[in-house]
Amino acid sequence: MATTDIARLRLQHQHIGGKGLHRPQDIVGWLGAMQAQDYTMAKWGIGIRLPGHTEAAIEAAVTEGDIIRTHILRPTWHFVSAQDIRWMTALSAPRLETSLRSLNNKLELTPALLKKSFGLIEKALSGNKHLTRPELMTLLANQKIRTDEFRSSHIMFGAEISGLVCNGPVRGKQHTYALLDERVAAAPAISRPEAVARLTLRYFSSHGPATVADFAWWSNLPLKEIRQGLEDNREHLACIRIKEQEYWLPAAGPAHSAARQEVHLLPAFDEFMVSYKDRSASLDPALGGAVITANGIFKPMIAGKGKIKGSWKRTVQKGKTQVSSDFFRAEDALTAKALQPALKAYATFLGETLSM
Repeated sequence: MATTDIARLRLQHQHIGGKGLHRPQDIVGWLGAMQAQDYTMAKWGIGIRLPGHTEAAIEAAVTEGDIIRTHILRPTWHFVSAQDIRWMTALSAPRLETSLRSLNNKLELTPALLKKSFGLIEKALSGNKHLTRPELMTLLANQKIRTDEFRSSHIMFGAEISGLVCNGPVRGKQHTYALLDERVAAAPAISRPEAVARLTLRYFSSHGPATVADFAWWSNLPLKEIRQGLEDNREHLACIRIKEQEYWLPAAGPAHSAARQEVHLLPAFDEFMVSYKDRSASLDPALGGAVITANGIFKPMIAGKGKIKGSWKRTVQKGKTQVSSDFFRAEDALTAKALQPALKAYATFLGETLSM
């Protein structure tokens, strides 16, 4: 296997433009988790992997609780399947709690104060009530609990990783919170080693070929646990060496057929880029600054055969939606004809007519 095969196999394993999975929650479950702080783009991240599905269908899966949006793995928003939320939260929580501790201390968010806050939040949401963060913060402020200076974010982050709350349905353009126990069915707990093994298999099956460093970045797990997770999955995963670097991927080969479409309009923060520490298989490091900002913002990108060619942007003027492209160099530019299938897929997802 050559370096040029890495991007191609990642496209296939990540199910971009592929067939074989049929529901939004199937895509999220297959990938394990999908970064989702940009909610609109995260929905397209599912849609690009489910050709023919609309944004409304993805939104319905979130509304019904089949897909949960919460802080998990790393300290940012992710989509995760309702079937996976409990064991993945239990696996992620210790490292995330450690990352919060220092700033919580500076913000005077003591364990006792957090416990009191969580109790008030639980009472307010009990009975399948769904409230926005400002509504919950008003409730806490009325009880003399300060919510300024990032306290509101840390309180809700803590409530999520403790397994108390998750997202509720979107109300207009506002996100709401709900009690996890009222939104997601109970599930048997699994041991931490079993959870590590499960996540290890999930990641390399859906993101491979990938390195141990890639998985460590994505999962936020310590290397010792990752190595044990790989050992526990020896019969399911294969290790290959390309230019002195070890890559792991499913031993049985791709679970889904490759997409015929060669050009893709990847959403911002898509798993195809954000889930790897080393992105050089798809993105020339010398050009990375044009699509990944210094503060870690991943722009929507144009991929041709798995190679990043530039960025794209959606704009709406006078009720008309237009997609514009910005290629790195003249040799990276793609013709309108080459872009048409990708534009058509995005238009179908939005349920709109697009021009480029």
